[in-house]
Amino acid sequence: MSEKNSASATEHKMIRKPDWLRVKLPTGKEYAQVRQIVASHKLHTICESGNCPNMGECWGAGTATFMILGNICTRSCGFCNVATGMPNPVDIHEPERIAESVRLMNLKHCVITSVDRDDLKDGGAGIWVETINAIRKASPQTKFETLIPDFQGKWENLQQIIDVKPDIVSHNLETVRRLTKQVRIQAKYDRSLEVLKRLKAAGVKTKSGIMLGLGETEKEIYETMDDLRLVECDVMTIGQYLQPSPKHLPVKEFIHPEKFEKHKQVGIEKGFRIVESGPLIRSSYHAEKHIY
Repeated sequence: MSEKNSASATEHKMIRKPDWLRVKLPTGKEYAQVRQIVASHKLHTICESGNCPNMGECWGAGTATFMILGNICTRSCGFCNVATGMPNPVDIHEPERIAESVRLMNLKHCVITSVDRDDLKDGGAGIWVETINAIRKASPQTKFETLIPDFQGKWENLQQIIDVKPDIVSHNLETVRRLTKQVRIQAKYDRSLEVLKRLKAAGVKTKSGIMLGLGETEKEIYETMDDLRLVECDVMTIGQYLQPSPKHLPVKEFIHPEKFEKHKQVGIEKGFRIVESGPLIRSSYHAEKHIY
């Protein structure tokens, strides 16, 4: 088969996106200002690395989700567009750059996330702590969410995050139990639940999210909700998985917005304080509303 025919075959296999997944291209003065700050301070954002469909809306509103500890991840999740490999050495000046950017953007709320750094003894927890403290010093009025990794279940590293008391801590299950090994190759479903359980036991507001369209059933979605409520998770996000490239896991189904609305209502009935559910929902979308 020729290269051209091979490409055509790949395109044929990919399901065409429905109209409800169309998004406007990023424009506007505020968007340009945020992009300039991110570029000039050599920052990594999950907005860009994750090809987030809401980047135009969020950046246009003067907000962004910053990704610390570099832009190369030690894990190779089947859904994620962040590069995998051996990360560069930790940049000790990164916390100050993040904090200065938050100050310049005059943010009332920001989200901090990171790549997985399984190569580091503390999993990067030390830089997490320095970043949180630097933001508080430079911009004390700013509230923030930390979207953290599982730290390989090394609970002394998680404790460092707990000790600096973020306003809310998010850790995503990403998918249902059955698909975890395929979607999050180096992660464990129960270990993620344990992260959320320990956070809640320490009095932290918690949040988690899943993607739909990977082959999960409705029953499995609701079982995942039950698992999250058993560890008293407060906020849940539910969005549509979008395949970043032909090398990533394929989309099995594009979920109709009406189904997302149904899942939201079920989640509220199950006891979540907030459920964000829709085709374009991502973990940090409307994050400023999740601190209550």
